[in-house]
Amino acid sequence: MLYYLYSEFGINIFRYLSFRAGLAFIIALCLCLFIFPKFIAWAKQKKASQPISDSLPAHKIKSNTPTMGGVVFVSSSVITGLLCANITNFYVLFGLLVLVVFSLIGIRDDYIKISSRTNSGISAKRKMLLLFFASFAVAFALFMIEHNSFLYMPFFKNPIIDMSYFSIIFWLIIFISSSNAVNITDGLDGLATVPTICAITTLSIFVYIAGNAFFSSYLLLPKTIYGGELFVVSSAVLGSLFGFLWYNCHPAEVFMGDSGSLSMGAFIAYMGIVSNNEILLILVGLIFVIETLSVILQIGSYKLRGKKIFLMAPIHHHFEVKGWSENKIIIRFWIIALLSNILALLSLKIR
Repeated sequence: MLYYLYSEFGINIFRYLSFRAGLAFIIALCLCLFIFPKFIAWAKQKKASQPISDSLPAHKIKSNTPTMGGVVFVSSSVITGLLCANITNFYVLFGLLVLVVFSLIGIRDDYIKISSRTNSGISAKRKMLLLFFASFAVAFALFMIEHNSFLYMPFFKNPIIDMSYFSIIFWLIIFISSSNAVNITDGLDGLATVPTICAITTLSIFVYIAGNAFFSSYLLLPKTIYGGELFVVSSAVLGSLFGFLWYNCHPAEVFMGDSGSLSMGAFIAYMGIVSNNEILLILVGLIFVIETLSVILQIGSYKLRGKKIFLMAPIHHHFEVKGWSENKIIIRFWIIALLSNILALLSLKIR
């Protein structure tokens, strides 16, 4: 809405993307820092905490920690995005819809866990079905607005192939994979939050460059017309995540819940697609990839050989069983996330 102060009244400062993005970050951060203490107090009163699995006895101390923190930081992101971004921009609208729709799926899952006092929410089949329809809707919408369907490889100047109609299926897979990957990683205090911040920061840089004719041409990156406006929304998400991290760092006062993890995973996928960095997402979200692979390998090995590869999956629990302190696991995973995103940013110049 602040954009209209420029377009309708000529207040020139609101014309600049960088100013509105910075303002969005601050507003979202302040909203979260203001709302979370009240939300935590309310959630404790309502006993809105996620039951802890019996296979993790060391986590029993966290049994009264409120969950569904995603409701607060996703809401803050959406409100701030509506306030600071140009809401007539279809990339902005789709980005806000991704945040809301995937968060709603997570809210339903969290609510069932809380109300039933079990660690099982929506059935796996129903959850995947909901994620499929949400992912397909966004992927199809992107295709219909003729978003670039060329597939680019990191560190290469030219596209590999035009995916054409297959891009819908490819983008659908990315949405489902990314949302589930962040969901799997969200198992320790702040473990998923900082890698998400790293990933969205990297992708925000790519989105900003892709939306700028001069920078995209100079760096030989594919230009996404009107895509730069999404930078305002991603800045709002980053501000919200920093506000959430204030209360989510060890020992956590509130958990993200599926309402946050599914939404953040989907938004990372969306940013990767808009900036034409679908393959680079492997490096940008390396921690999420490692966590997901550990689960796939564990299940596959047990079904095929009757043996486990890890002491427990996802892999962060493997290190817990080995005796690593929670803080050590979290910090080391954060370091990996930071380094992998620095490598991803190198692809800006090495092409």
